[in-house]
Amino acid sequence: MDLVEEIREYVKKECGKETNFFGMNAYDYHFVSMVKYAKQLAEETGADMEIVEIAAWLHDIGSILGDYKNHHISGAEHAEKLLTKYNYPKDRIERIKHCILAHRGSKDIKRETIEAECIADADAMSHFDNIASLFYLALVTRKLETNESRTFVKEKLQRSWNKLTPRAKAVIKPKYDAAMLLLI
Repeated sequence: MDLVEEIREYVKKECGKETNFFGMNAYDYHFVSMVKYAKQLAEETGADMEIVEIAAWLHDIGSILGDYKNHHISGAEHAEKLLTKYNYPKDRIERIKHCILAHRGSKDIKRETIEAECIADADAMSHFDNIASLFYLALVTRKLETNESRTFVKEKLQRSWNKLTPRAKAVIKPKYDAAMLLLI
């Protein structure tokens, strides 16, 4: 099994644990879609595909392990420990860590590489593929009321839209427009 596949299996296993607040929905409805977009963007931009794929699988590992508030920081630290066990090159680990640190739209961390842009864009783009899972997160996991859930989802999608690069906005615009029309 190659490293990317091992990392994917590791993330899937962690998502399946009872300690994961988000459950398997995180894997099925976020990670899978996010990785699809990350690979698409990497191919279009000439980004390093291995860096992008590994960072895509690990970008939210901090949340999965219980640290939602600072998951970009704890996730980067966890990725370093995990990849070091595989004797992965230190310079490439640093590039992956930067992708994980810079992926959050709610944090003002400059994306210094095309790989980091791919990860941040793909993270936001995946939310538009899985609006039902965002409602599940709001209604079931966070136990919000119906109107609070609609507001939660709409604001999440607006934040996701606002962090996208022009390239990613061009791809996702029809889904954004449709969502905003429905989430009045």
